Amino acid sequence: MTNALSLDSYRLLGRSGLRVSPLALGTMTFGTDWGWGSDRDEASRILDAYLDRGGNFIDTANKYTNGTSERLIGELAGDRRERLVLATKYTLTMRPGDPNAGGNHRKNMVRSVEASLDRLKTDYIDLLYLHAWDATTPVEEILRAMDDLVRAGKVLYVGISDTPAWQVSRMQAIADLRGWAPLVALQIEYSLIERTVERELIPMAQEMGLGVIPWSPLASGVLTGKYTRADLDAGGGTADAAGSRKNVAAANGSLTERGLGIADVVKAVAAESGKTPAQIAIAWTLLHPAVTAPIMGARTVKQLEDNLAALDVRLTDGQRARLDQVSAVELGFPHDFLARPLSRSVMFGDVKIAARR
Repeated sequence: MTNALSLDSYRLLGRSGLRVSPLALGTMTFGTDWGWGSDRDEASRILDAYLDRGGNFIDTANKYTNGTSERLIGELAGDRRERLVLATKYTLTMRPGDPNAGGNHRKNMVRSVEASLDRLKTDYIDLLYLHAWDATTPVEEILRAMDDLVRAGKVLYVGISDTPAWQVSRMQAIADLRGWAPLVALQIEYSLIERTVERELIPMAQEMGLGVIPWSPLASGVLTGKYTRADLDAGGGTADAAGSRKNVAAANGSLTERGLGIADVVKAVAAESGKTPAQIAIAWTLLHPAVTAPIMGARTVKQLEDNLAALDVRLTDGQRARLDQVSAVELGFPHDFLARPLSRSVMFGDVKIAARR
């Protein structure tokens, strides 16, 4: 069963000493530039409500609502900035057509950080993520540039998002061996609909000392129960964040027959518990010991309050088992092979050895 938490039940982020709330406030919804976000007044109310409850972990990125998200955070934080853990990201281009305005390389990292500092109205970023793996930049260049920013005091901690597990583990080993700033956070998509990260990424994070920060714990809204089979005609949709939310859900692979089947079980558990489906789905992600803080992407104060109530959810063992079963994914080779009774028998004989988690 889950234990009741509160936003001021702070957790350590990875192997760092940084304390963060168990639910992060995602601010990709701050700004109306993409057609579906919160205006300045609603964003202000959302931030106030989150901070008033003891929350301190704010997630944004240079690209979110074309920079408006960072600008609003900078304006609205005011004299509360020091109590906040501001996390932002670089990689995504702000100048399409300029070959060096996007990617993981040093030039883009340094210029993106300078621009983010200006928009956020601060002289340091608490946590800087590499936003997405570009498959071109040498890892030594990335790590050394991150370490330089840390040594300069412009960034305090570094993390990584949307990158293959083998690259992350390689980077962490290099950082350790060379005495560079280590990665302390791994931001990945993780929900009842997207569990393939349990194959490599989450075990890697546990072993290498990175706190897992799940994005889209509600699977683009599918796990709130707002979509039905009639919405499957959204087709492939568009991966552009400025598209309709239904099309984005379809393009992300969440709005499918399988996804709706999982959402049905979430709704059933919610009805039994007197909770909302969103609360059940978020509470499930909090059960994994590797997870530090799922990111909530509320567009209204009402949605925020609903999501925050996930901290009060207590799932029974039976309810968790049903959620696990309907959303289970095959781990694939070598995980399933090594877990077979025959494999265990030839390794250990009749001795019972518990697998590490």
